[in-house]
Amino acid sequence: MASDNTSWKTTVIISSSSQCDEASRLLLAQQHRIRRSDSILDSSFVFPLSGTAFLLVTPEEFPAKLENVEPFERMERFVQIHRNSFLLLQAPVYGKKEWEIISLVQNRFLGCNLKVIPVHSTAEVVNGMLIIAKVCCDTVVHFSLSEGFVVYFWLTVILLL
Repeated sequence: MASDNTSWKTTVIISSSSQCDEASRLLLAQQHRIRRSDSILDSSFVFPLSGTAFLLVTPEEFPAKLENVEPFERMERFVQIHRNSFLLLQAPVYGKKEWEIISLVQNRFLGCNLKVIPVHSTAEVVNGMLIIAKVCCDTVVHFSLSEGFVVYFWLTVILLL
């Protein structure tokens, strides 16, 4: 399956928070339909056709003491609302703190439907969301047998994360 996301168009529901503005501009540039909403969690992106949702967080949202409950309460609400949820931890460079955050989130949500994906830039955020949403989309069934194997492989990888 080609990674050309420009030929595939979908609707994305995006929270009204300012953290989503740059990703929203990139999605609009690729001619996806954007709907802003105050009713979804801050920094979240929902792809209704594929049933996937993404929560964008940065290491700055986590306090020095990683035991603080507030960021995790937001993640718990996100997981309760969305059945196929992904956490995008965006940091330009991954140091000790960022890897500790990933480890803590993975341990806390072990067995849940939250998959943690480290990303470095907004372009990686958008590209990753589009690839996952396209693969999970029920309406994308036009592929050959060889492409079908690739889709099956990536769905297996994503669901096992």
